[in-house]
Amino acid sequence: MTHKTVRIGGLTRVEGEGGLVVHARDGRITSLELRIYEPPRFFEALLRGRGHTEPPDITARICGICPVAYQMSACQAIEAACGVEVTGPLRDLRLLLYYGEWIESHALHVHLLHAPDFLGYDSGIAMAADRRDLVERGLALKKAGNELIAVVGGRPIHPVNVRVGGFYRVPARAELAPVAERLRRARDDAVATVTWVAGFDFPDVEHDYRFLALSHPEEYAILSGRVATGDGRGTPGGFAVEDWPEHVTEEQVPHSTALHARLDGESGYLVGALARYALNAARLSPLAREAAAAAGLGPVCRNPFRGIVVRAVEIVHACDEALRILDGYTEPDRPSVPVEPRPGAGHGASEAPRGTLYHRYRLDEDGLVAEADIVPPTAQNQARIEADLRDLLAPRLAPGLDPPEAELAALCERAIRNHDPCISCSAHFLDFHLDRG
Repeated sequence: MTHKTVRIGGLTRVEGEGGLVVHARDGRITSLELRIYEPPRFFEALLRGRGHTEPPDITARICGICPVAYQMSACQAIEAACGVEVTGPLRDLRLLLYYGEWIESHALHVHLLHAPDFLGYDSGIAMAADRRDLVERGLALKKAGNELIAVVGGRPIHPVNVRVGGFYRVPARAELAPVAERLRRARDDAVATVTWVAGFDFPDVEHDYRFLALSHPEEYAILSGRVATGDGRGTPGGFAVEDWPEHVTEEQVPHSTALHARLDGESGYLVGALARYALNAARLSPLAREAAAAAGLGPVCRNPFRGIVVRAVEIVHACDEALRILDGYTEPDRPSVPVEPRPGAGHGASEAPRGTLYHRYRLDEDGLVAEADIVPPTAQNQARIEADLRDLLAPRLAPGLDPPEAELAALCERAIRNHDPCISCSAHFLDFHLDRG
């Protein structure tokens, strides 16, 4: 009887701290655990007793990479509880702000966190020594996204201009002109990025994913929409955002401080770029659709390693759509609409760079938060990440095979980084141990 144990003590080039432990016996994986060992942060408890205007600012601190996502989902949930919907130019400004976040987040992941896997480097810094041009292009794209967030949100990290009902102030058209010029250059860089990553050598892997993403009849959903589900082969199913608790449930697993999510009682569904693309590709901007076709993407992509191509296409879309909004921008006549508190519950969801982010708040008679529920994309993806790892490792741990430890470690990390998990920030390198029994 042969026993094997694979241990990855700490993941690198992901946001956060996690590890992986795999046990195999006689060529069969008996357990596989993606261990998220960061201490829980208790934001949902922290929100209880707060005023109805406070969740956007508090939840933005959950993540320094995607604070806008938390602000937008929070705002929409509170507004829904209060019977308010933000539309027109103010909604366009929110969408513009969100596009800035997509640009900066995807540019960071594609160029500095993920591309080194395909080019044989252990970090973006090492890659910069040989391919400074590629790293500088990624940083320029990220800067364009950050500037867009700053001009609309007040600053690039944890924006301070967002409020329930809209904004504290809206930018004048003249303030947006310099950003538009940078975005035009960024759009060209984004198209070049799609061409670059499409040429990578991708492992021949496909999974029969069950996808979940927002879907909107008039746009590639990011800010709002109906929850769509399906495998991308035909007309998707779905449900309204307010019905989320009836379809998505969370459970604690012993090996992780992060919850695992189930969709209609089943674990292992996928959110994020591949899901958005599978369920909404026809609503990408014309330039983004052209870039996707040139990159060889069909209507659905089930190879998680090619997720880097889909993210690059989404950068093109975000730049293109941001410029469309900027070109037609007219300053709103007021920065926000009034949102008066009332007792009741509200639900909000938006598409963070890493996938669908859901918020629910219940307000009491005094307008204070009585309950808060936040379901981030990484928690929804964890069971699916484990399934991907199982499929990749199983044939390599069969009896008689003796793969190098470095090869197994690199493969596992690449598979996890395909999903761009966000579990905070990690600075230490991989601690890998293989016990062959």
